[in-house]
Amino acid sequence: MDKGLLHLHSFLRWVILILLLVALYKSFVDRHKAFTAGHKKTGLFLMIFCDVMLLVGLYQWFTGPLGLKSIQKNGMGEVMKNSVSRFYAVEHISAMIIAIILVHMGYSYSKKNVADSQKHKRVLLLFGLALLIILISIPWPFRLVGTGRAWFPGM
Repeated sequence: MDKGLLHLHSFLRWVILILLLVALYKSFVDRHKAFTAGHKKTGLFLMIFCDVMLLVGLYQWFTGPLGLKSIQKNGMGEVMKNSVSRFYAVEHISAMIIAIILVHMGYSYSKKNVADSQKHKRVLLLFGLALLIILISIPWPFRLVGTGRAWFPGM
């Protein structure tokens, strides 16, 4: 089950990245047009997939060997000294929670009764920041923390 959840977590990364890029593209291209139901739906699906990803990730953090169990086994001091352990136990989860909060803020701002151009600007800012944080916080195969991981695990 843990391996399956890790594969799901890795697969959802691509879904979220694609949805973020679509939402950013739509808001950028239509920044001088009306904020439509299509813009809201893209944000809603992005938020839903982020929430599912968060639930899977939290389960992995609490039950997997790289999160809470690593801290309990080695102590916080030792975890913080090792860059890979620190990444999974602290940095990855913290940054992703911040990114998901930004996605929620962007989606909820899009529902406010303000000018459409302001909605587009705010969505671009919040989703753009979320994208940046997510890209920095993913354990890519070319990074030390992602060594040995595949681009598309389980496929």
